[in-house]
Amino acid sequence: MIAATTFTGQKVALFGLGGSGIVTARALVAGGANLVAWDDNPESVQRARDEGIVTHDLREIDWSEIASFVLSPGVPLTHPKPHWSVDLARQAGVEIIGDIEIFCRERRASQSNAPFVAITGTNGKSTTTALIAHILASSGRDTQLGGNIGTAVLSLDPPAAHRFFVVECSSYQIDLAPSLDPTAGILLNLSPDHLDRHGSMENYAAIKERLVAGSDVAIVGVDDDFSAAIAERIGTSGAKLVRISKERALADGLFAQSNRIVQAGSTDERTIVDLADHPTLKGAHNAQNTAAAIAACLAVGLSEAEIEDGIRTFPGLKHRMQPVGRRGAVVFVNDSKATNADAAAPALSSFTDIHWILGGLPKAGGITSLQPFFSRISKAYLIGEAAPDFAATLGEAVPYEISGTLDLAVTHAARDAAESTAGAPVVLLSPACASFDQYRNFEVRGDAFVAAVAGLDGVEMLVPFAKESD
Repeated sequence: MIAATTFTGQKVALFGLGGSGIVTARALVAGGANLVAWDDNPESVQRARDEGIVTHDLREIDWSEIASFVLSPGVPLTHPKPHWSVDLARQAGVEIIGDIEIFCRERRASQSNAPFVAITGTNGKSTTTALIAHILASSGRDTQLGGNIGTAVLSLDPPAAHRFFVVECSSYQIDLAPSLDPTAGILLNLSPDHLDRHGSMENYAAIKERLVAGSDVAIVGVDDDFSAAIAERIGTSGAKLVRISKERALADGLFAQSNRIVQAGSTDERTIVDLADHPTLKGAHNAQNTAAAIAACLAVGLSEAEIEDGIRTFPGLKHRMQPVGRRGAVVFVNDSKATNADAAAPALSSFTDIHWILGGLPKAGGITSLQPFFSRISKAYLIGEAAPDFAATLGEAVPYEISGTLDLAVTHAARDAAESTAGAPVVLLSPACASFDQYRNFEVRGDAFVAAVAGLDGVEMLVPFAKESD
């Protein structure tokens, strides 16, 4: 754990005692802060009390005594309206920060030269984060992986000169980290997402820009207009910039050319790695992820040979285009992390003869943007709240059924795929939706898919799965 020693002796208020919140509370107490914490969930408050953490309703404290207010990233800071605790902090003129900001302050105070890679973007950030961590770890570096990828950043080992930190950052976390200053910062791409929490695409992009604007080396994808404009601003400022692209050749930067990742500079172009036969880095989106990972690893001192070796052995990311089972010619792929249309596009572009399971809690725009991939889909199996709207979008272009539930969709898709004569049928869960209408999160949804696949007769599982005994 990283003890929050930069808050020693200060009175700190904290709201949000979920997974990362309770870790943050422990870190503050360990660092000597005078902490008072609260949550709207009485069970979370009780769990904190059981650990000896001081809790009190923040509506009843003296905010004039508070030096800093730490907010869980899941709690609204600005939109659709600020949480009541945010209003109280602002009225008292108290800074509002999150756990990433605490990590940045601890790193600066103790080991400012500890290599720190931060990754953001609408899509691809978890795969990129995992790939960078794998490359570093496989090269023998002490690697700490955390942030939005699922491990609270303050639960990692403390900063040290030899220790490499790889941290995925959501827009919510960046918004609470005003002094975010990674060694290498990555912005992969931007498309509409979380606009209910940020108010507009312009606000969302401005928050994401902070991560790369504060980096020693900024690595920016330039395949969408918002990101390209950010790269232009950073380049004009004179900061060190590496552009990446999955769509076109660059005069300077890293770009995809067929299956190759090419580095271009002032004198030459050369291939860093070829992904043609890589089992888990298929598709143009993974070319972008790989280019970003290469740029970041070069920025923190790895050799090209170390990077290539790490890429070659990367096993892929759970719930992201993850092959989980096979029955005859049919492959079952878990892409549960595709929680919007842009995130589903890479999987749809990587396979043909797709038996597509989709649906859940819909996001703005639905699946209209995926129409160019409809010719690849043999049949769609619709689940959750989005089913009626998605059926209307599919219309007569794609055969579909409204399955309703995931287990039924898996059963029907497996049956239909087994009858395919195309040669490479895929049963693909790539929902293009949030999971919250039926599942707590996309991980639980993905695990349910794996369980449903494992329950089919004759399936060879490609991931560990223990069936319940009778």
